[in-house]
Amino acid sequence: MPEDKGWKSPYLLLTVTMLLWGSAFSSSKSVVAQLPHTVAALLRFGGGAVALLAAVAVFGKPAATPASARGGGRRAALAGILGVFAYNGFFFWGLSLAPSLDAGIVIPVLSPVLTSAFLLVTGRERASGGRLAGLALGLAGAVVFFFGAGGSAHGGATRLSGDLLYLLSAVCWAAYTLIGPRVLAGIDPLRATTYATCAGAVLLGALAAPDLGEVHWDGLPAGLWLNVVFLAIGPAAVANLLYYRGVGAVGPASASLMMFMVPVVNTVCAMVFLGESFGGLQALGALVLLSGAVLAVTRGRVPARPRARTTPIAGKRPSEL
Repeated sequence: MPEDKGWKSPYLLLTVTMLLWGSAFSSSKSVVAQLPHTVAALLRFGGGAVALLAAVAVFGKPAATPASARGGGRRAALAGILGVFAYNGFFFWGLSLAPSLDAGIVIPVLSPVLTSAFLLVTGRERASGGRLAGLALGLAGAVVFFFGAGGSAHGGATRLSGDLLYLLSAVCWAAYTLIGPRVLAGIDPLRATTYATCAGAVLLGALAAPDLGEVHWDGLPAGLWLNVVFLAIGPAAVANLLYYRGVGAVGPASASLMMFMVPVVNTVCAMVFLGESFGGLQALGALVLLSGAVLAVTRGRVPARPRARTTPIAGKRPSEL
């Protein structure tokens, strides 16, 4: 099948996706600065659930049978407890303590490292020299990064606590990625993501309920609402639609390499729009961690483009960021 050109190019679609996901960290941080972190999470993913329901109505593929739709919906909703509720509960809590700059490094870079490590430990994938070297390098980079977060002039106990919450988010996302193909098998990825997001949003609503009364809704600025709308529609609905099309064209292996654009985009956004910065030790750890993650994912090889269109693997997107 010939590759689409122009605005339909899968790599262009994936690039736009990474730009949206990369900007979501600093955008979420600006919302948390004005609202309790539980309420911020609810607004983002409650709005995201509405946007995805609309996307399913327009673009979703019909289920093969009503029974498969019900079964797939239940499995996806259960997966959403881990991949949406737990992941974002830790993520937004971390944003209340640490810069979004750290989140954009820890979560998208450490998640594939954790995923690869689990696959090797459980024997689901074979070890190779390149992958083992990448995991060791990634682990060393993570240690340096967290040490810098707690001990540098730019860090402290609060920042380290936030970064550890980001680590828990990365663990949740890695686990969600691992169970995705089995739990979400036989259901349209967009529909599965929608069910998971809706289930997670309901639980985030329950978590936010005690804090809703503390918000002075009449005094919230218009800029905050524009930010919430962007987070719900852009990184949640639009980015997922583009990602599914891109992965279907180039395959999950090549698409996974594009994920490493996310920390770069986030770093630029956090520094330019929020004035955040790394200490020297954290910056060194981030570079080592990123290098190890790339090596662990690629095993030292650049994946070839598949000859035929493939089905996207459910759960291989972060963001819900």
